[in-house]
Amino acid sequence: MSSDDSAIPDDKNILPDDENTVPGDDALLAECRLETFRAGGPGGQHQNTTDSGVRLTHLPTGISVTARESRSQHRNRKVALARLRTALEERARPEKPRVPTRIPRREKRRRLEGKRRRSEVKRSRRKPDPEE
Repeated sequence: MSSDDSAIPDDKNILPDDENTVPGDDALLAECRLETFRAGGPGGQHQNTTDSGVRLTHLPTGISVTARESRSQHRNRKVALARLRTALEERARPEKPRVPTRIPRREKRRRLEGKRRRSEVKRSRRKPDPEE
């Protein structure tokens, strides 16, 4: 275990802390498993016979992205890398803390009055007890 491993606060922030940026294309591809598949869909015989669809799985995080829009595998790889980069940047962005809101006293009172009115209406529609 190197000293760099202790600098990572939790498993959500896989990216380096110094810049918190996603590595370049070659470095990012080295961290990924690249799969090609038949894209299918509109595009005719060319798209149906070539493996132009690209699926990238980022091994450290498990994020998987696919691109199958183009008939070109190279263009789909670039699109998939851009999508993966966006997903990694989103994952590295810290979550904003939730600020709980307080219900105003007037609103609480209004809700209770509405509940009381509704319960009165329901009570008046009930069948009378045979004992009364």
